[in-house]
Amino acid sequence: MNGLFGENLKYDLKASLVVFLVALPLCLGIAVASGAPPMAGLIAGIVGGIVAGSISGSHVAVSGPAAGLTVIVLDSISSLGGFQLFLGAVVAAGLIQLILGLVKAGVLGYYFPHSVIKGMLTAIGLILILKQIPHALGYDKDHIGDMAFEQMDQHNTFTEIYYAFIYNSPGAIPIVLIGLLILFLFEKPKIKTHKLFGIIPGPLWAVIAGILINETYRFWIPGWQLGGDHLVSIPELTSLGDITSLLTFPDFSLIADPNFWLVAFTVAIIASIETLLSVEAGDKLDPYKRITPASRELVAQGTGNMLSGFIGGLPLTVVIVRTTANVSSGARTKMSAIFHGFLLLILVLAIPGLLNKIPLSCLAAVLFLVGYKLANPAIFIKEYKKGFDQFLPFILTVIAILLTDLLVGIGIGMVVGLFFVIKTNFHRSLVVTELNGNYLVKLQKDVSFLNKAPLMKQLSTIPPGSNVVLNAVKARFIDHDIKELLDDFIETAPNKDIEIILEGFSNHVRQKA
Repeated sequence: MNGLFGENLKYDLKASLVVFLVALPLCLGIAVASGAPPMAGLIAGIVGGIVAGSISGSHVAVSGPAAGLTVIVLDSISSLGGFQLFLGAVVAAGLIQLILGLVKAGVLGYYFPHSVIKGMLTAIGLILILKQIPHALGYDKDHIGDMAFEQMDQHNTFTEIYYAFIYNSPGAIPIVLIGLLILFLFEKPKIKTHKLFGIIPGPLWAVIAGILINETYRFWIPGWQLGGDHLVSIPELTSLGDITSLLTFPDFSLIADPNFWLVAFTVAIIASIETLLSVEAGDKLDPYKRITPASRELVAQGTGNMLSGFIGGLPLTVVIVRTTANVSSGARTKMSAIFHGFLLLILVLAIPGLLNKIPLSCLAAVLFLVGYKLANPAIFIKEYKKGFDQFLPFILTVIAILLTDLLVGIGIGMVVGLFFVIKTNFHRSLVVTELNGNYLVKLQKDVSFLNKAPLMKQLSTIPPGSNVVLNAVKARFIDHDIKELLDDFIETAPNKDIEIILEGFSNHVRQKA
């Protein structure tokens, strides 16, 4: 793995093709769902791959427009009064992220519990599967990048599946089934390492098959042929001179308006949180367990957002869906992320007509596989075996993300995880044992006011004439309320003929004569 560039090249190129196929519809779908031009999503994907990917210290993370920012972008464009004004705020948001990275704020990313990160990954996998069911059935009313539970049309993830079964397009079903069969076969080592078939990754074979099947419908079953909303839709250029027409430049006329900076800070903070979460999750997926410098990632994202906003792109983050596709496709280095950015740039400009023939149903098959790898049933069993204190934050994070959105779900998972941390420390901070009338009261780690009631109860049950050892050798911190309680106990002990021995209290409790 740590060999020369050439030794990793074939792995990174194959992975970049898969990431490109995953990123293409997501870039377009997120842009449309955000109320922005489709090209804005592609620009963000290109910048995320080439620029953020080059600066990033991650070997597996892939950046691009994020579904988690869809609602924020939609509301911000409306509140600021236009897309160009919003682009100005994106540039400012990138500058804020750059500063956060330079002051090493990325360290905050290391404080997310493992169970919550695992829950986030699993929830994303389940969402991918649920969201792709309508596209697999040829019901494409919602854009492929829309990951929220509640939809703009007052439907939700589950009602969309219900309508998909009623209003399906028959031609989509053979395409997705054959695509899944191809992907399943390419998971077999014999085919994956085959001299001929192994050169091209399974997802690309699935896409090629999807295009050919849909074109074949024209001759045999015209009513089954998919078109319009059922296909990828990329703006097509009539000449290379039209490239500049795809760019939109920011408007900074509201830079003195507080609302401008409110949007900028909101985008910067939410994008940074999503990036740090996704980087942490990506490191856990990395088979080589390499650690990404979190603050450097904020610098990469800030730089990327400044450029993306300046040329008409959406705000970008590290995206866990693309990162998962990258890892599962065998990427070795960050060159796969950079290559995928170049593929978006070159192929979108060179062969938009061919790309616009790709059925969304065959891309759904690719995303089904990505989702399954994230939400494999074995993951639930593994987390359950770790114990209730790990499984509950995990499963609640999964459910909360499924029924709300990424950040709300993560917040709920963090609260539950924090509860178990406090509960564990609460019980471990105070240990009382008794043997033949001799009591040992051990204060360990951090003893806070939360331990006052149980300590008071334990001390009150010690009978007169007992010998008590108060041990604070392992206590790193003792709250003032605890100190007062112990001082009072020590002071009144002679009245009950209780003999007290103090150990390790020289820096904690005032000893009274």
